[in-house]
Amino acid sequence: MAAVTNSSRPSAIAGYEDWPAYVRNHPQYTAATPAGQGLADALGVPGASGRPAVTVHWEVTHDDVTTSQLSWQLGFGPRTTGWLARPAGSTETLPGILALHCHGGNKFGGADRLVDLPESHPSAAAARAGHYDGRALASETARQGFAVLAHDSFAWGSRRFDLSTPPWRTASALEARRAQWREDDVVPSEADLYNAAAGFHEDTVAKTAGLLGTSLAGMVAHDDLAALDILAHLPGVDADRLGCVGFSGGGGRSLALAALSPQIRASVVTCMMTTFESLMPAYLDAHSWLLQTPGLWKLGDWPELTGRSAARFLVQYALADELFPEDGMRQAHRTLEALNGGGRYTGSFWPGGHVFTAAMQDEAIGFLAASLALAASPAS
Repeated sequence: MAAVTNSSRPSAIAGYEDWPAYVRNHPQYTAATPAGQGLADALGVPGASGRPAVTVHWEVTHDDVTTSQLSWQLGFGPRTTGWLARPAGSTETLPGILALHCHGGNKFGGADRLVDLPESHPSAAAARAGHYDGRALASETARQGFAVLAHDSFAWGSRRFDLSTPPWRTASALEARRAQWREDDVVPSEADLYNAAAGFHEDTVAKTAGLLGTSLAGMVAHDDLAALDILAHLPGVDADRLGCVGFSGGGGRSLALAALSPQIRASVVTCMMTTFESLMPAYLDAHSWLLQTPGLWKLGDWPELTGRSAARFLVQYALADELFPEDGMRQAHRTLEALNGGGRYTGSFWPGGHVFTAAMQDEAIGFLAASLALAASPAS
C-alpha cells in the first residue's frame, strides 16, 4: 500500500519515510535466549534484514591509534557512519568493544564525540568537554589494546531525521526557541538549531515508534545489534571477547545490548542506573524516551534487566548526579548485588555530577580488559 502524503504539510518523519515498511516487513527480532526475547518484545525491537555490507572510506593513524571511517545501510533511513579504532601497528586478534554514545541533547552528532578525528565538529568537541572530561572514549579504549567500533545510532548523527522543514508541532516549538534566542541576542549554530528541533521532535519519533509497535529504545537497540554483528565479523576482532561501554543514554544502551545478545561478555553502564520508582515524580522530566519505554516496568525494574544477561557488569554511579536521586542509585546497587553473584557485578560510587571522568574511564577500560581476559579462559 502506497503511503498517503499531503503536499501542504511536511513529513513528520522526513528521511525515514521507509521506516514503517521496514518494521512491517521485519516485525520481530529473534533473540538467542527467552530472557533476551522478553526484553526485545517489550522494547519492540524489529528484526534484522541481514548483515549489511560495510564500506571503508578512509584510514588515518594518530597518537598510537589507527582510525577507519566505515559506513553501512540498514535498509531504511539514512546510511550509518561508524568509526573503527584500534592500536596502531597491531597485527593480533583483539577483543572487540562497542562504544555507545550518549543522548546528551545532541542529535546533530553521534559517535563522533567518542573518536579523535582529523577534523572534529565543534558539537563533538563540546560533547567531549562537557560529558567525557575532554577525552575521546573510543580512541582511548583502543589505545589500551582493543578494537573499538563507535557508530551513529538511530536518530543521531548520520542517522538523524531531516528537520530542515520541521513538522508543524516541532516548527511551532522551534519558533518559540528562536524568539528566545533573539531576545537574548544569541546567534545559534547549525548544531544548536538542529538539536533544539530534535529535542521537540523526539516526542513525534516516540509517537511514531509506538504506532509501529516499537519504541525509541527498540529502534536504537536495532541499530546497536546490527553494529555488534558488524564488529564481531570485522577482521582482527575476536568474536568470543566482545564488550560494550556507554555513558548516560549510552549506558542504558549498554545494559539493553547485554540483555539482548549473549555475544556481550562484559558491559559498562555509567551514570545510568536507578530504580524506576525513584524517578517518580520529580525525575521523570530529566530523561528522554530512550529510558522511558511505555510498559517496560512490567518486565522488571531497570537493575533487574541485568538478570537477563550472563555478562559481567560494571555500574558506575555519580553521587551528585542531577539526573538520579542518590537513594534510587543505592537501592539499585543493593538489587544488583543480590541478583548477580559470583563476581558478575561491580558497583562503584564516584563524587561529582553527570560526567564520565577520566578516572571513571580508566576504571571502565580496566574492567573490560580483565573481564574479556576471563572470557578467553577455558574455565570461564
